[in-house]
Amino acid sequence: MKVEIWSDVVCPWCYLGKKRFERALDSFEHRGEVEVVYRSFELDPSAPPGRTVPTIDLLASKYGMSADQAADAQRQMEQRAGQDGLAFHLEDLQSGNTRDAHRLLHLAQAHARQPELLERLHRAYFSEQLSIFDHSSLTDLAVEVGLDRDEVSRLLAGDDYAGAVDDDEETARALGATGVPFFVIDRRYGISGAQSAEEIAQVLDRAWADAVTSGAPAT
Repeated sequence: MKVEIWSDVVCPWCYLGKKRFERALDSFEHRGEVEVVYRSFELDPSAPPGRTVPTIDLLASKYGMSADQAADAQRQMEQRAGQDGLAFHLEDLQSGNTRDAHRLLHLAQAHARQPELLERLHRAYFSEQLSIFDHSSLTDLAVEVGLDRDEVSRLLAGDDYAGAVDDDEETARALGATGVPFFVIDRRYGISGAQSAEEIAQVLDRAWADAVTSGAPAT
């Protein structure tokens, strides 16, 4: 069975959804037969590369809130994350262009290190308030999970995997995704948003049972 997960590295709901999916997968009887692939989805592809802005200002502008309301929304997200065992520190968070991070995740996939890199990027951004926008920080984080420094540097200096990022986003649009996280199982079942681990587990069970009943291959 193949599960594709569209997400952005700066999306707090995506990190929550990732953790909830992992809990659901841990309880899934056939977890050893599940292939998980993370797909690219830029929440703000128009963000200028090399420049960051305070996330609170971005939220206030995007949703028509005051700065105080945006700050309160961030505090609520910190509390929500804490209930899922995640330590978010969002007060001074910065937002920026995530295309390089997504290209790097495709490189990590080629080396079977994609889940590790995505987890490291999420934790660096939401819990440690590290930059995931500049090449130096991205390189250090990628090396931490086992990628080769020289290969990472070459990728970030060029445009490798840009087409793969575009393909992921085009597929997401074709599948009807308007936001993330967005989970697709065997291109037949979809889960939109950071649903609970219990709800995700139910869909996994149903997808597996339906595949067995129909005689369709499970992978």
